[in-house]
Amino acid sequence: MALDRATTGRADAPWVAHRLADPGSRAVFVSREGVLIDDREPALLRHGLGDLAAAGAAIADPILLGLEQGRALFAVDLDALPRAARAALTRGGSVIALRAAGTLLPRSEGGLAAYLAALLSWHRTHRFCPNCGTAAEIAEAGYSRRCPSCGAVHFPRTDPVVIMVVSSGDRLLLGRHAGWPSRRYSVLAGYVAPGETLEEAVAREVREESGVEVLDPRYVASQPWPFPSSLMLGFEARSDGGEPTPGDGELEDVRWFGLADVLAAMREESSELELPGRVSIARRLIEHWVAAQEK
Repeated sequence: MALDRATTGRADAPWVAHRLADPGSRAVFVSREGVLIDDREPALLRHGLGDLAAAGAAIADPILLGLEQGRALFAVDLDALPRAARAALTRGGSVIALRAAGTLLPRSEGGLAAYLAALLSWHRTHRFCPNCGTAAEIAEAGYSRRCPSCGAVHFPRTDPVVIMVVSSGDRLLLGRHAGWPSRRYSVLAGYVAPGETLEEAVAREVREESGVEVLDPRYVASQPWPFPSSLMLGFEARSDGGEPTPGDGELEDVRWFGLADVLAAMREESSELELPGRVSIARRLIEHWVAAQEK
């Protein structure tokens, strides 16, 4: 995502007010159902702030995403708008579920959609101070909320999740949750516990979910996952093998798949295995492992 998050400017109230008055400033939109996509191109639908005013949708508490080519870009919650304003502003666009939007949008727009959805979701669910229960005020143009009663400052929540590709020779450990399609398998994942390193979380989650012990976890890549507020931290790890068995009630099945099975699934030619979608870090980790095997 190429957006400048305007970390310094957003703390300056006159600067934010100037951006709100700037006719070049624009807004993008999200609801609980998804993000507003332009019907003409694979991009978030953008409206100038003048369009919002004309539709009767004035921005009382601005939530600034950042600067896009020097122009301010604000976030607007469609669910908070009057019905007529929502109808006017969604004309020419479609509200698409975030997961589906991720498959339609180019990477830069997909990153912006994830940022937009995660930030607005946090504001919807953190309107009151968890210390004293007073209604919290938006601060730093949406980057925090401040309690006017006890003075506590609260920041958007991000939940760290480790997700790992575990291999033993030319075999890959994959699991399937109940409710998934019968052939759908993915790499294992789980939340990081308090006081735990990421490497410890990798080893613990694999052990709990499969009974398999891992060695030498190494970081590969990350991906924001705003469902509602996770950050997926991708790892690779080795194992000496062992017979995997679902262990903590999260997985319906867990097993080793050979390289040939994974390659067939990547070509969509397997009758036994269906891999995660290409937009996910799970798929990236699998492809990263395959590329290393083929060297």
